[in-house]
Amino acid sequence: MTQQTEIQTTQMPAGTLTYQAIPAEDLDAIRAARQDEAGNQLEVQVHAEGGAPLRCCLREARAGERLLLIVYSPPGTAGAYAERGPVFIHAERCDGYPTPHAYPPGLIGRQQVVRAYDRQGRIADGVLVADGQQARAVIAELLARPEVELVHLRNVGYGCYNFAVRANGR
Repeated sequence: MTQQTEIQTTQMPAGTLTYQAIPAEDLDAIRAARQDEAGNQLEVQVHAEGGAPLRCCLREARAGERLLLIVYSPPGTAGAYAERGPVFIHAERCDGYPTPHAYPPGLIGRQQVVRAYDRQGRIADGVLVADGQQARAVIAELLARPEVELVHLRNVGYGCYNFAVRANGR
């Protein structure tokens, strides 16, 4: 359903976008309940190689880190477009994402799909990008559209949610 769109390069002033990890309070509640949104019991995983994108701190996991694979409903989707899917987080609370006004440097090399959503939570557009450098221009262009409320960045292979981006003031 994702469409390819020709994107003009648009630059937004620094600090006008907010890159959103999953809120720490939401993750604390999941850890305390010992189950995710779908009722799945939490099970700690240790990935020997690392590399899994972490939605709590917006970087790739390091080899040997303790992780949880949970079901999560990302913000901004509704109706037939409401989604729930798998995401990796740290098994214990981490420091979160420290620079919410900058594209996550720990994910900059990843190919992504930038998916835009309107105020009703419907998909407004989707663009495949080669990496975070290209993603920044696409994010700025999509969020400059008056009908777009927020964008998600998603993995290409599995379509999993990575993080949301909003224009400040929306």
